[in-house]
Amino acid sequence: MNFLAHIYLSGDNDLMKIGNFMADGIHGKHFDAFPMEIQKGIILHREIDTFTDAHPVFRQSTKRLHANYHHYSGIIVDIFYDHFLAKNWENYSDEKLEDFTERFYQSLRDNHNFLNEKTQKMLPYLIAQNWLLSYQTIEGIENVLAKMDNRMKRDSNMRFAIAELNTYYTEFETEFTAFFEEIKIHSNQKIQTL
Repeated sequence: MNFLAHIYLSGDNDLMKIGNFMADGIHGKHFDAFPMEIQKGIILHREIDTFTDAHPVFRQSTKRLHANYHHYSGIIVDIFYDHFLAKNWENYSDEKLEDFTERFYQSLRDNHNFLNEKTQKMLPYLIAQNWLLSYQTIEGIENVLAKMDNRMKRDSNMRFAIAELNTYYTEFETEFTAFFEEIKIHSNQKIQTL
């Protein structure tokens, strides 16, 4: 799962959303300096990633990409799945995606002092380019893949994965829809135990 799904799967708790959002930039178990709700978001993020990476439907999606993108396939599918969440947002929320994303951006601004350095540096770009809303369109996903490709140390060729998204659009969307029902249940159960 990529940014939008991680935020969505955190429920209504703003600090848990923030922890879940910035968890990739926090390594190991040394995150006890953060407020408890942010810590819970970090733990939830890791649980979501573990569940996702092992899930047969997600693995089916990544298998379609593996020949061309190898270990980057999972990252690409994460981004594809965020596209389908954004595109079909009205199936998952009564709140408009524009309002949801703006509310999250405001939460990041309001809690700036809790953000790790990586997230603080990313924040102006995230908001100015409205990354979360851009996931709704193929053009937005193409742009995200190109940015990710530029950030990789090795040539990942992720920018070219838009071709597979277009070719297998229905298959990826069907897989996302089936998978997302399960990850929603799993995340809600995990939140109850945190």
